[in-house]
Amino acid sequence: MDPSAPSDSSADASASSSSSAVEDLAPGMAAMSLQDRFELLRGIGEECIQEDELMNLLQKKPVPICYDGFEPSGRMHIAQGIVKTINVNKMVRAGCKVKIWIADWFAQLNNKMGGDLKKIQTVGRYMIEIWRAAGMNLDGVEFLWSSEEINNRANEYWPLVMNIACKNNVKRIMRCCQIMGRNDSDELTAAQIFYPCMQCADIFFLKADICQLGMDQRKVNVLAREYCTDIKRKNKPIILSHHMLPGFKEGQEKMSKSDPSSAIFMEDDEARVNLKIKQAFCPPNVVDGNPCLEYIKYIVFPWFEMFEVVRKEANGGNKTFTNMDELTDDYKTGALHPADVKPALAKAINQILQPIRDHFNNNSEAKILLDTVKKYRVTN
Repeated sequence: MDPSAPSDSSADASASSSSSAVEDLAPGMAAMSLQDRFELLRGIGEECIQEDELMNLLQKKPVPICYDGFEPSGRMHIAQGIVKTINVNKMVRAGCKVKIWIADWFAQLNNKMGGDLKKIQTVGRYMIEIWRAAGMNLDGVEFLWSSEEINNRANEYWPLVMNIACKNNVKRIMRCCQIMGRNDSDELTAAQIFYPCMQCADIFFLKADICQLGMDQRKVNVLAREYCTDIKRKNKPIILSHHMLPGFKEGQEKMSKSDPSSAIFMEDDEARVNLKIKQAFCPPNVVDGNPCLEYIKYIVFPWFEMFEVVRKEANGGNKTFTNMDELTDDYKTGALHPADVKPALAKAINQILQPIRDHFNNNSEAKILLDTVKKYRVTN
């Protein structure tokens, strides 16, 4: 098997077949009320621009199109692997068709994997394989490779990019460059400056009704809404920006791939997960800025709908929390201690990750992909 082959994998086969499956989503959502669908989608976003537009969309369009995307850029951390799976499954359950943009050309522009497109595409296939193993509902998902789609419809894509570029000055575009993980002080190539215009164009190119990306992508999504004002387009893309999980170290607002100790990665074994959580910042009685509690809120509760603490009777005995408010109340008072939280969190995360580990151990094609990506990490 050639791990860099872009179209023969089982993941690609699933992606191509999913486009027909999503047409059958509307009957499945009939059991959900309009308000239930709205609340399910609204619950994904830390911010929604705008709520009234989201409700109006659900009233008028049976199967809205949600856009998400990712750069294949190496290791996948748990926010990208599990939080995205949780959010995508909510969108599918709410009756949406989810288009996931595999931004291989964008990763090349951003000099990921040394700009080697073949390696980037291999990483992309490895990441799709992770979502399959994690339980993403691929019946409601269509994976689209940016290099293929843009080449196939170049006469539609590039005039759109050029028009967006013409309607914005360089200063405005530079403010959007954080979407690439770049700071204002970074020296950018001309290709990287062009990147926001392309990502803005993606939203219209994919005919997206909803942009479901992280808060770190907010600026370019707002740029798309401003572009609609410029061209006098009435229907603007709705922005659902999900919360960004922090790193495990004190003061880390966002987990970093460049700091392996700051986050759980999808390929981490049980011992490594236990060690990272054991060493994580988790101050007693402090809820705000506590990364361990954020993992519980955004990963454990959506996954299990509970959080189970096992401890000696002398320390309060076992307790199962069924909502985050109950947990934070106990934590603030000291009834729940970091020494209770950390082993319980590690156990829950390991339960979530075990099917992914099993898949990459037992599936020969998936194992080849993982081994190949690991070699890329070493040489890079």
